[in-house]
This record gives sequence, C-alpha cells and structure tokens, in this order.
Amino acid sequence: MQPEILTDNVRTIAYSADMDLPVSTFALLFPAVSLLFLSYTNRFLHLSALIRKLHTDWLGDHDQLIISQIMNLRTRLRLIRLMQFLGALSLLSSVTGMLVRILGSAEIAGGLLVAALGMMVASLLCLAVEIGMSGRALNLVLNALEQDLEQEKREKKAKVV
Repeated sequence: MQPEILTDNVRTIAYSADMDLPVSTFALLFPAVSLLFLSYTNRFLHLSALIRKLHTDWLGDHDQLIISQIMNLRTRLRLIRLMQFLGALSLLSSVTGMLVRILGSAEIAGGLLVAALGMMVASLLCLAVEIGMSGRALNLVLNALEQDLEQEKREKKAKVV
C-alpha cells in the first residue's frame, strides 16, 4: 500500500498503515527497563534504610528537620513506586505487543508499542521529579548544618569577648 500524504497547515506527514514493525523493535525496551528497575529498586532500598535511621533518630531527638525529611521521603517513596509500576506496565505492554505482532496484528502491536514508550517516558519524568526532591532534601540538611556551624562560630566569639 502506498503511503498517504496527510497535510495540515504546519507540515506534511507521510503515513503508512502498513508500517513494518518487526518483533525485534519491541525488544529494544528490554535492556532499558531492566536497568531502570535496578536503579529504581536501589533508590527504594536506600530510602527504606534512610527512613529506618530517621525513625531511630526521631525517637532519640524530636528534631523538626527529621519531620521535614520524613515528609519528603514519603512523597519520594510514592514516586518510586509509581516509577516501578509504570516501568512494569511498559514492559508488559512491550511483551504483549510482541505476542500480538507474532500473531499478525500490526496495528494493535503498534498501539502497544506506543503505549509502552509512553509509560517509559512517564516513568522517566517521575524519576526527574524524584531527583529534584532528593536535591531539595539534601539542601535542607546542608542548610541546617550551615546554621549549626554559624551558631558555633557566634558562641566561640562570645566566649572570647
């Protein structure tokens, strides 16, 4: 079938309903998803250990900084679980697309590939948001450290005078 030319006011797009979609196209997502899952799981495990440590610190010292960190970590954990869920759905969609393509339905397979790519993009966007939150959490700790250092300097100056 010849590609139909669709025109809009902005650009011309070549479209073909018979787009060749080999099964190997779906397999392109497998290495990316595997690496992302490894990264997401490491982030999750690290945050879990940090939450346990903060809980212990909170029991000993009811510091407001710990409360701020815990609230940040709760949101970050939700994002990581969403990232994992979207990654799993992306992989499932890709595998299903391969199966559908093998069974002969290129249109449905193409839709599943687009869905898999969309979920991968959404997962990566969640990762970007989580990385930003991680940076803000570190800034909270660094600001508190700087305030403590400034307080110590003032106390030393007061003792000298």
